[in-house]
This record gives sequence, structure tokens and C-alpha cells, in this order.
Amino acid sequence: MKGSTLWRGADAIMLLAFLFSIAVQFNDPDPLPWIAIYGLGAAACASGLLDRGHWAFPVTVGAIAMAWAATIAPRVLRRTPFLDMFEAFEMRDLGVEESREMYGLAVVAAWMAVLAVRMARAGEAAARTGTRDDPTASK
Repeated sequence: MKGSTLWRGADAIMLLAFLFSIAVQFNDPDPLPWIAIYGLGAAACASGLLDRGHWAFPVTVGAIAMAWAATIAPRVLRRTPFLDMFEAFEMRDLGVEESREMYGLAVVAAWMAVLAVRMARAGEAAARTGTRDDPTASK
């Protein structure tokens, strides 16, 4: 999935963002599910940067993130103002924590959609030309 420098830069930024998200989970009361979802997002970004992977991987990760966010949304939407998430670094209340969690999952899902579309297009282009977009593949 060779892309423009801009796309590769965006992948690298999102990889770092997901790795940072993993790091801040260690003080959370339930870190493992969050480490897992952000870790899968980071792995999808890495596979894009390394020109590896299949579009189904980010689709699966994104679907999990979106479904999970949908379970949190009823407790967040219309109850916690969006800007409350940014008022303080620490968790002021459960509403702010769940709001941050839901929007974090939405970011994962959105970026996985971007990756999936790009990976699918790269696969289609490779199929048309008879080559893989893989630096180790013989051309």
C-alpha cells in the first residue's frame, strides 16, 4: 500500500497516537480491553506503513471499535457535553471518562475505515497490474 508521503505520515502519527493511548491505560481500572483495541489499531497502522496486511484486518478492528462505542454512546450522548472531556486531565466523573472512551473508540473506527479503503484500493491496483504492492515481491 505505497502511498503519498502525506498518507504515510498520517499513518505514522496515528500509530504513535495509538501507542500513546496504550501507555495511558496502565492507570485505568480495566486496562486490558483498552490496550487490546489500541494495540490492534497500532498494528493495523504498522501493517499499512510496512505495505503489509489485508483490508479485512482494519475492517474487523474498526467494526469492533464501532460496536463497542455504540454500547457506551447511550450513556454519553446528550448527558456529557463534548468540551467537558478537555477541561481537566484527570477524570472528573464517570461521564467524562466514558465520553473519552467512546470518542477514542470512534477515532479507532474512523482511522480503520481510512486504512481499509486504502488497502482495498492498493489491492485492486495490484490485481489490475498483476503485481503486489510489496517491496519484497518480485516484479
